[in-house]
Amino acid sequence: MQRRDLMKLAAASGGAALAGSALTACSSGGGNAADGTLLLWTHSAGNDTELAVTDQILDSFNGDQDDYTVERESFPQDAYNDTVSAAALSGDLPDLLTVDGPNVPNWAWAGHLQPLDLPAEVTDKFLPSTLGIFQDQLYSIGHWEAACSIFARESVLEAAKIRIPTLDAPWTGEEFDEALQRIAADTDYQWAIDFATADIGEWYPYAYSPFLQSFGGDLIDRSTYLTAGGALNGPEALAWGQWFQSLFTGELANIESPIGGEDFNQGKAAMSFNGNWNALAAMDLYDDVLFLPPPDFGNGPKIGGGSWQWAVTSAADPAGANTFLQAAVSDEFVAEFANATGLIPATEAAAALTENYAPDGALRMMVDYSRNFAVLRPETPAYTVIASVFTQYTGDIIHGGDVQEALDSAVAEIDADIESNSGYGF
Repeated sequence: MQRRDLMKLAAASGGAALAGSALTACSSGGGNAADGTLLLWTHSAGNDTELAVTDQILDSFNGDQDDYTVERESFPQDAYNDTVSAAALSGDLPDLLTVDGPNVPNWAWAGHLQPLDLPAEVTDKFLPSTLGIFQDQLYSIGHWEAACSIFARESVLEAAKIRIPTLDAPWTGEEFDEALQRIAADTDYQWAIDFATADIGEWYPYAYSPFLQSFGGDLIDRSTYLTAGGALNGPEALAWGQWFQSLFTGELANIESPIGGEDFNQGKAAMSFNGNWNALAAMDLYDDVLFLPPPDFGNGPKIGGGSWQWAVTSAADPAGANTFLQAAVSDEFVAEFANATGLIPATEAAAALTENYAPDGALRMMVDYSRNFAVLRPETPAYTVIASVFTQYTGDIIHGGDVQEALDSAVAEIDADIESNSGYGF
């Protein structure tokens, strides 16, 4: 990967200006395979809950055998991608690292990662969306998955005479629109639904593009991965953009809603499109909260798939790194992450070990939503640019811009990036 492309990756993931300082921060990177020491980087600095489980895994592995010792370094999530990019430039990658699922193809294509060597009896147990695959090779595996749903209160829906949807009978697009209109007309809520529009990072493609896909559009033409034309600016995408814009221009949703579903939490919005990581807090607030499936706009209900995963870098001793990784993704540790963070366990056996995701758990429906409705963000190195462009022009749509012009501009920028990188290997 050329330097200009790495800087483009850094810009797409939070600002190339951080890359210079990240080079200094990476000076201690890289394990020492000769003495059996492996270095793991995580994005979880400041997240004591995740780090506690990670350290539990390291303590268990280091204590159970004498061949390898795994150490960790943690970085703030906001600067993490830049740190990895800078380390790759300086030849100072660690042995193992965490990687956000949609970034796996870019990092694999760039040569940062090596394919995993894990037994099929291990990987076959995992939800498909927790496996990072690029061009038919497995590069990463995740302990957890995340799922979005519509948070609502049963008492509000019943008062407005709105049918409560189910996994097998979700709202149609027309029913969803009617529900929003009824809430706006028959209740005192300021907003019918909360979309957390202030979260302008990965939230936009993760949360909003599945609605586009339910309409029949997409972020890219997945038959070739060489163009966004037609998928992101065709009639289905236009219909999505006009519908999504109408929610804000029609004052059904707050154009500046805070991060994390705060309009719903504070009683300003009747419903919220939110992630399962916020479900336990909602249950504490409302004793009648429901977690409903997304609506079907003609091509089935869709939600985003693919969260943070663990990978082996190109700098690693593959034998030691894969030995550790196989131990790290045991059902026990998958369940520990789920219990600690509230996220969806990646295996059914691990789910059975948890309180909320077991077959009779309060959040079991999130597992079902992920298994039935999850769509991975495009598995292409171009995704880092796709995500940035989609966020920009979806913001224009939300704020009342011309929908077709926004979509056409998005396609032009994405296609120019793909062409300048010779198709990213496709």
